[in-house]
Amino acid sequence: MFQDNSGKNYRTYSQYLKDKFGEKVYKVTLNANLGCPNRDGTKSFGGCIFCDDVGSFSQAHDLNLPIEEQLITGINNLEKRFHAKKFIAYLQSYSNTYGDVAKLKKIYDASVNNERVVGISIGTRPDCVDEEKISLIQSYTFNREVWIEYGLQSIKDKTLELINRSHTSKEFIDAVKMTQNKGIKISAHVILGLPDETKEDMLDTAKALADIGIDGVKIHCLCVLKNSKLEKLYNNNELKVLEEDEYVDLACSFMELLPENVIIHRLAGNGYKKSLLVPQWLGQKFKTLNKIDEWFTEHNSWQGKKYNI
Repeated sequence: MFQDNSGKNYRTYSQYLKDKFGEKVYKVTLNANLGCPNRDGTKSFGGCIFCDDVGSFSQAHDLNLPIEEQLITGINNLEKRFHAKKFIAYLQSYSNTYGDVAKLKKIYDASVNNERVVGISIGTRPDCVDEEKISLIQSYTFNREVWIEYGLQSIKDKTLELINRSHTSKEFIDAVKMTQNKGIKISAHVILGLPDETKEDMLDTAKALADIGIDGVKIHCLCVLKNSKLEKLYNNNELKVLEEDEYVDLACSFMELLPENVIIHRLAGNGYKKSLLVPQWLGQKFKTLNKIDEWFTEHNSWQGKKYNI
């Protein structure tokens, strides 16, 4: 039976960082305001049906603050609240490789321009990278923890089309292959509970990620945010969201199919409470995580139990 050093039956991101750096490492969320080709008309207008009008940004900072000021503000807040000493700069909102290399370099340089920043995590779309951008990101790996987080959501092309992702599963796979073996760790974002997907569909995404050989996964439950296209579907009774126990079963079944070395970056979160419509149970992060622990115990299971079976 697999357990990480925190005693969890799955490999947690927080424990992975603690093992590597000898203490807890905190993420500082930054917004480079780079936009997204799926929102500005390059691919489509309005973006994915689940995205709100701020591109899933936490709104932790004034959008007009320079990256340097966002970084210092974030570090100071975490230092004051948690006595934090080490940090990961996290470029979260929109697509953080969507721009020319010179512009991106200035953003990335500013994001790590502090001796207490031990790494950088870059959230983006798989259709917003090329060899030159990957080479730039690779240049930060010689003395830092570097992650690129690719939004996939589902391996099913029919689902990607339905949710208006405007990229294919092949583009995701191509981006991962382009990024591999360069010292950059790769995480995939997936959403459980997407419209018309069965449990089998969702678990096919887990199997595909296991096969391609990624380093981490961020698992989300589909939620309805204000000012998203999903809001209209929900208000018209055209969308059903997962109950907490349904999500727990899906998330744990998903992790059973992943290799033990894959790092689980996220399983539950409070989200941005002012924007969240449903499901309301998402606001009880630790209750959900406790249920996940209970599921693994009750099923005598762990991450990787069904990998390659």
